[in-house]
Amino acid sequence: MRFPGQPERHLCTEAIYQAIYEPRIALTRPAKRRRRRRRRRVQGLERRGRLTAMTMIADRPTEVEDRVQVGHGEGDCIMGAGNRSAIGTLVERVTRFLILVHVPTGRPTAEAVRDGVTDVLGALAPHLRRTLTWDQGKELSLHQQITARTGTRVFFCDAHSPWQRGSNENMNGLLRDYFPKGTDLANISPQELQRVADEINDRPRKTLGWARPADLITDAVSVRTA
Repeated sequence: MRFPGQPERHLCTEAIYQAIYEPRIALTRPAKRRRRRRRRRVQGLERRGRLTAMTMIADRPTEVEDRVQVGHGEGDCIMGAGNRSAIGTLVERVTRFLILVHVPTGRPTAEAVRDGVTDVLGALAPHLRRTLTWDQGKELSLHQQITARTGTRVFFCDAHSPWQRGSNENMNGLLRDYFPKGTDLANISPQELQRVADEINDRPRKTLGWARPADLITDAVSVRTA
């Protein structure tokens, strides 16, 4: 039925949708769902952000890939309840030595991650902080400042390729035994993070021939300073 002065409307009798729609704007329920899905994808990209001046993993030195030289790390953040808190995780590729980074701001802002990573890398000898490989998370958008402050070259994985940081991904899974999903990580003190890291680094690892990461990193320091 059409009334004077009103746009023409059609009754869709398809049992699936049973919707009133105007052909000019096609506001069917599936169209609305498609529009919502597209909006969520765009918002996800906006939250993720785009990093600039990235050096990709394909340009990493071969000694990093081959694990023949100590001092090359992989990094990431594990998230707490509702993605409102985080802990930074760094793993050295040869020794599997773990460093946990306290994020006092709760959410891993670029500034907080820059400061935390800079602090822990700055406490290491230069030969133990040669490179760092991260994913393309927005939290490392200030990577150039990390390099400027520590001399550590930062490389980025390809998108959606977590296996390119396999040691770090495996460690993050292990850390969930200590910090289960849903934990408010903002309540974890730096002292507790250090206790957990020490416990893990003191654990013999099969992949290391049952050596302990703590012993291997100590040997790496001793060889360099001898």
